[in-house]
Amino acid sequence: MKSILYFAYGSNMSSGRLVDRVPSAEHVGVARLESHRLVFHKKGKDGSAKCDAQHTGNPEDFIFGVVYSLPETEKVLLDQKEGLGHGYDEKQVLVQATQGEWLEAVTYFALKVDPDLKPFHWYKQHVLIGARENGLPADYIQWIDSVSSIEDNHPDRYDSEMAIYR
Repeated sequence: MKSILYFAYGSNMSSGRLVDRVPSAEHVGVARLESHRLVFHKKGKDGSAKCDAQHTGNPEDFIFGVVYSLPETEKVLLDQKEGLGHGYDEKQVLVQATQGEWLEAVTYFALKVDPDLKPFHWYKQHVLIGARENGLPADYIQWIDSVSSIEDNHPDRYDSEMAIYR
């Protein structure tokens, strides 16, 4: 079966979240995307901020993330969850794995952004869980943790989002 590499940098870094969306996803490893920065400004369907890999053109900017291998036939499942063509579009990127090798992977980038939005607490938790699970650098995790987040106006959504970790 043909597979593709996917670079996850936001909530999909969490294996629990990604496997819930794409059951056959397999962890490949941690990688870095250069000339981009992680920004919580993508306008979500729920009105809150989601992550975006914002291209800066500055080689000193980078995002840590996780590379997963997905069956080509299951990528459509992820495209649907990510709102391909509506909330996000996709692009091919070169990421550097922690072992030093360069990998070509697909990733998503935001189509609609609003710098005034904040992520819900539960969304930021998905990102933090994935960052910790994959052993991203402590200062990077600390930066994510410092991002201001807000309470969801649908309190039951927190429990349903966190249920995948139970």
